[in-house]
Amino acid sequence: MSSSENGENECMCWAAKDPSGLLSPHKFTRRSVTSDDVSLKITHCGVCYADVIWTRNQHGDSKYPLVPGHEIAGIVTKVGPNVQRFKVGDHVGVGTYVNSCRECEYCNDGQEVNCAKGVFTFNGIDHDGYVTKGGYSSHIVVHERYCYKIPVDYPLESAAPLLCAGITVFAPMMRHNMNQPGKSLGVIGLGGLGHMAVKFGKAFGLSVTVFSTSISKKEEALNLLGAENFVISSDHDQMKALAKSLDFIIDTASGDHAFDPYMSLLKIAGTYVLVGFPSEIKISPANLNLGMRMLAGSVTGGTKITQEMIDFCAAHKIYPNIEVIPIQNINEALERVVKKDIKYRFVIDIKNSLN
Repeated sequence: MSSSENGENECMCWAAKDPSGLLSPHKFTRRSVTSDDVSLKITHCGVCYADVIWTRNQHGDSKYPLVPGHEIAGIVTKVGPNVQRFKVGDHVGVGTYVNSCRECEYCNDGQEVNCAKGVFTFNGIDHDGYVTKGGYSSHIVVHERYCYKIPVDYPLESAAPLLCAGITVFAPMMRHNMNQPGKSLGVIGLGGLGHMAVKFGKAFGLSVTVFSTSISKKEEALNLLGAENFVISSDHDQMKALAKSLDFIIDTASGDHAFDPYMSLLKIAGTYVLVGFPSEIKISPANLNLGMRMLAGSVTGGTKITQEMIDFCAAHKIYPNIEVIPIQNINEALERVVKKDIKYRFVIDIKNSLN
């Protein structure tokens, strides 16, 4: 690698060095742009609970130094000779994965998120053997297939959280035909994912009920996000009043909780989609079978549906509610994510603070 290339590939970042998860400034070298690659200067990166999990080695597989961040937005600075979809100056996003086999049935169907050889945006092992490093950094080099076009009039800081929080709820909502005006949707949990489910539900013309354990969220659920209903899930009477009234439920809660009380709120043949990761799922078979209900899981989404979601948000002027922070505040922000003290997504201003 020539010295000019070396300088060009040097990447500034904030990294966790050990399972304390404490992030601090760090430098590393990104790969050079090859024929199908896009290099982008990162302007913003959303902060996801995944960043907490892997910086703190909660799954036991963290590889340090670890650079988190998989809600990436930025501007193209260089493209490889074979790149068709992007040019220098374009606004682009990168989500939760940066590679896949490109030949299995899932890849062929634009469902790369399900590829057995998929590579996560950070803490993954890429096909060249290198450990991937995420968006808490100055630039990233990605095969064009895993980059998304962000319309130039859609703010980059708003686009970042779409790439994990947004797509995690949009993909199952589309898969299970929740875009039917007049139907009813229940949203469990009002964090980064839940608030996006409410926004999409409203855009689809659904009647939205928010379930929370915290009365403090009532005001914002109804007035800020425009939900029709707010229910304290521990209030037995409020819950009972909604029996068999909902067509769909999206459960974004990751803490352990009972499923049966919510399951019984679905109409006959209603759909319950889980996108959080509680430690176990326990439901009464009668609740499922007698109600002919469906319980489904989901993660993020393939490249096709992710681009559709970005275009949908731009067309319908849907923007996540965000708190923009300098990267110097990231350790405090991650602590606040753990405490759920955020409305509703932190976004790091990489452009103006990482130097």
